[in-house]
Amino acid sequence: MEHPENDPNYKGLKVNKGIEMLPSVNPYLKSRKKVQRRHFTPDQYVEGILKGDITILSQAVTLIESSKHEHQVIAQQVIEKCLPYSGKSVRIGITGVPGAGKSTSIDAFGMHLIKAGRKLAVLAIDPSSERSKGSILGDKTRMEDLSREKNAFIRPSPSAGSLGGVARKTRETIILCEAAGFDTIFVETVGVGQSETAVHSMVDFFLLIQLAGTGDELQGIKRGIMEMADGIIINKADGDNIDKARLAMAQFKNALHLFPPTDSGWTPQVLTYSGYYALGIKEIWDMVYEYVTFTKKNGYFDHKRREQSKYWMYESINEALRDSFYNNPIVSASLPDIEQQVLNSEISSFIAAKQMLDMYLASLIGNSTDDI
Repeated sequence: MEHPENDPNYKGLKVNKGIEMLPSVNPYLKSRKKVQRRHFTPDQYVEGILKGDITILSQAVTLIESSKHEHQVIAQQVIEKCLPYSGKSVRIGITGVPGAGKSTSIDAFGMHLIKAGRKLAVLAIDPSSERSKGSILGDKTRMEDLSREKNAFIRPSPSAGSLGGVARKTRETIILCEAAGFDTIFVETVGVGQSETAVHSMVDFFLLIQLAGTGDELQGIKRGIMEMADGIIINKADGDNIDKARLAMAQFKNALHLFPPTDSGWTPQVLTYSGYYALGIKEIWDMVYEYVTFTKKNGYFDHKRREQSKYWMYESINEALRDSFYNNPIVSASLPDIEQQVLNSEISSFIAAKQMLDMYLASLIGNSTDDI
């Protein structure tokens, strides 16, 4: 279209012809062949995992995290076949308030272990946005040294709003990592909250990272998390913060004396360190190894793992029942009407719940009768 400014009536105005607009999409993009991901059988997955193939291990973990039924069928077969080769690692849960330096600390801890000849898998539970449901999954970027090591495997997983579900999948991922030859497993939580309880139920040693000099050392001592911790470490004990870190260490030690004895018989220790400058790392791992030796000697190590297996059996039952309830066609069809009645104050929440459960159980009985 010609510019009206070039009309002879408009003297002194002239608009030059512009250049042709280039396409916004690369014209060579269509000609590139799409690389198809190779699909493996359960036996091929297991064979690759046992050989320590990181690519196959990553694909197997993706199957575990998938919500597709066909993926779950394959994943459960792989887990079952890998189970006899698992259980030989030390599982460590790492938690702390946001900004405590969990990722930086894991990077420093991991490099210490790698240099000692160990193989490390880091499973990080990353929080998902309640609005967009997306996750950043950027933990690898904050573990610069560790992410370059061939004996380290870092796998962030989205919480996707269901800590119970992702925790179960993390536990299953631990089995695959152990079968792949990783002798140390880190499970990093999303921060303080319900995720700590879930992670505590799948690890051998629970490490709590705290900060000094934030002004809320005593308020930050939450009884639930403190009781779960087998070791408390004060990060950023460097420079002008050393005295504050030592003061915080004394406060935490005094607070621990107020708690009842632990089931393991172990007395939780409090240490200071600097994740950024990698100071005090050896002392932390001396504490972890001392705990493992102590609990293996008194039998608590194996007892705790057996109790964890039982716990996750019941958790799996609860999750399966929940999925069965909400995926029931009769329930899903009736739920909006019952929900509206509750919103209109026509029936109470408890009566509504009972009606839905009665409807669900009746549908199960009806299906079983039809089968006969």
